[in-house]
Amino acid sequence: GAPRRPPVGAQRRPDRVGRSRPVRRRRRGVPRFPSPMARKIRLRPWQKRALDRLAACDSPDFLAVATPGAGKTTFALCAAVQDLAENPGRRLVVVTPTSHLKVQWADAGARFGLHLEPRWSPSGGRLPADVHGIVTTYQQVASNPDALRPIAARSMVVLDEIHHAGDERAWGEAVRRAFEVAPRRLALSGTPFRSDTLAIPFVRYVGDEAVPDFEYGYADALADGRVVRPVYFPRINGFMEWIAPDGTAQSAAFDDPLDRARAAQRLRTALSLDGEWLPTVLVQADERLRALRRSHPEAGGLVIAADQDHAQGIAELLRVRCGVRATVAVSDDPMSSSRIARFATSTDPWIVAVRMVSEGVDIPRLRVGVYATTTTTELFFRQAVGRFVRHTGGRAGDERAGLPTRVADG
Repeated sequence: GAPRRPPVGAQRRPDRVGRSRPVRRRRRGVPRFPSPMARKIRLRPWQKRALDRLAACDSPDFLAVATPGAGKTTFALCAAVQDLAENPGRRLVVVTPTSHLKVQWADAGARFGLHLEPRWSPSGGRLPADVHGIVTTYQQVASNPDALRPIAARSMVVLDEIHHAGDERAWGEAVRRAFEVAPRRLALSGTPFRSDTLAIPFVRYVGDEAVPDFEYGYADALADGRVVRPVYFPRINGFMEWIAPDGTAQSAAFDDPLDRARAAQRLRTALSLDGEWLPTVLVQADERLRALRRSHPEAGGLVIAADQDHAQGIAELLRVRCGVRATVAVSDDPMSSSRIARFATSTDPWIVAVRMVSEGVDIPRLRVGVYATTTTTELFFRQAVGRFVRHTGGRAGDERAGLPTRVADG
């Protein structure tokens, strides 16, 4: 047939055998950075449905709520790859709750051919030309939203665990200021959430309830099979004795009804390092983990502690009572993120943390947990349970996790 004509605006350059070939002129203002690599990713049915729903959405805002362990990160990165491919010159900004999750998102992006810079800071100015985008935290956004505003104007923005934008009024205002100019905003959350006081930017509400554009719950994931593990909660009672702040002697078991103040006192007594309830629970949890490790040698356990001193004390109890050395990850330790990452890929049995492993952190080998914290909000508990539900591809009957709990929730 007839030779193909070069596109308009192209000039011709001789090749090695004397023929000529078209050379496209790069448009001014389009940054030079590599396109995301095309990767074959096997998507779960819910991810395909969510991507279709996102593609059909005319609004710049989209909220996806999917149970922990279902694959929100994969869904978001697939959406980002498609968005960047359809919009040459567009960048990607990912906002996370913690510094550790910045590295986790950057590593996940690399598997999709996306170069995301987790070390960017508001003082860093313009983005390097050879990256697809950045990963930052809500706290960094709050420190200087105007530094992100010009970047956001030509970026897709992923707001991971968007409910954190309501943690403080300044955070929500900064998120709105930084990203209201973005052409596309994808918000993610692992649990349905509400806002009794502060409305979260870019989220649609009916009353106080956030309304997702797509929702995939834990029951849906269990029904689909091989997405999440079933989690069971062995209930452990106990009898506590303590001296109340007014000097009176108190005593109660977990199944005894108490008012809010005395229930909180009972809980603190149970979680005391000097009592017997918590050490007993730790020993039982370690016995369960040892049994699991006979068939799943890399299985691990997580203890969520009340504070940093409590975490160190629990690690010492595990050493003395169980003969195991636990990794401790607390926010004051600058090495905590690397400790978590090292634990995730190791076969070490236990990690003790306060909040650093409560949300978003991906350690699929976790099989046993101890909820040893005084934080009793439903949202935090759901986030903690989410650390144990990720399916690792084993037989369905063997893929379950346990989280010892009290008879009453205090």
